[in-house]
Amino acid sequence: MKSLRNRVAVVTGAGSGIGRGLALELAAEGCTLALVDVNPETLAETAAMVPGASTHVVDVSDRAAMEELPAAVLAAHGRVELLFNNAGIAVHGTFDELTYEDWDRVMGVNLWGVVHGCKAFMPHLEMADEAWIVNISSVFGLVAVPTQSIYCTTKFAVRGFTEVLDEELQGTNIGVSVVHPGAIDTNIVDSPSYDPDTARRSKEFFAQHALDPRTAAKVIVAGVKAKRLRIMVGREAPLIDRLKRLLPVWGNRFIVSRAVKDLGLGGLRSKKLVDREERIAQRRAALTSELTP
Repeated sequence: MKSLRNRVAVVTGAGSGIGRGLALELAAEGCTLALVDVNPETLAETAAMVPGASTHVVDVSDRAAMEELPAAVLAAHGRVELLFNNAGIAVHGTFDELTYEDWDRVMGVNLWGVVHGCKAFMPHLEMADEAWIVNISSVFGLVAVPTQSIYCTTKFAVRGFTEVLDEELQGTNIGVSVVHPGAIDTNIVDSPSYDPDTARRSKEFFAQHALDPRTAAKVIVAGVKAKRLRIMVGREAPLIDRLKRLLPVWGNRFIVSRAVKDLGLGGLRSKKLVDREERIAQRRAALTSELTP
């Protein structure tokens, strides 16, 4: 889409971070905005920065609420041409620590939120002369990182889902992009963590190296205007992408080695290995005791 002027854009997760950055950047491009977030306070803050925007307090993991959202957007603006499925959350912890409830919550927002958005708005996007869907994945949708099993699962899925949509929508009026941001200064770094020390180290790293959300939004919008399927955001994202594609196993290990160093995962990894060995030893002892006459 070479020009976004006078287009109606829906942005989920618009209350903060990349969502707020997108709202500001799209408004600067001349878009009319329908802003969606589960938090009414932060949503109102973003709306105050974007004259003429409608606001919609919706949990993207709620299928029924998302199915009702297009009617509200159409009532406010009459049409929709752009959909940014941006809402996302995380829980940090090793697979053995994470609960089924953690999985349900993160999958509900990060994956089902994207599916719900696409399902709900597709019939209305089809009515436009030209339309575009933007699904936010992550560099963690390219590379597997310890303590990120849920997040990586959802972001890998968003990447695959978007690439399937791209194939299915070839020759139609709807284009798609999948976005892989690197370190961006958003509140996702404050997500719940089963290891406080790693959470602290992550916050320190992001404070020093993360890209600001408005700059990230500029890259995303430029990618949409250039009709790119894959949009890499941040200095590290293209490098991670190339390294992972050229050297799938070694590249992943190298990237993880940097994460271990930068985010303080080394001590956590060592502790988890010790804990695992202790658990195995206890199980073996219990089994031996049960089998001893």
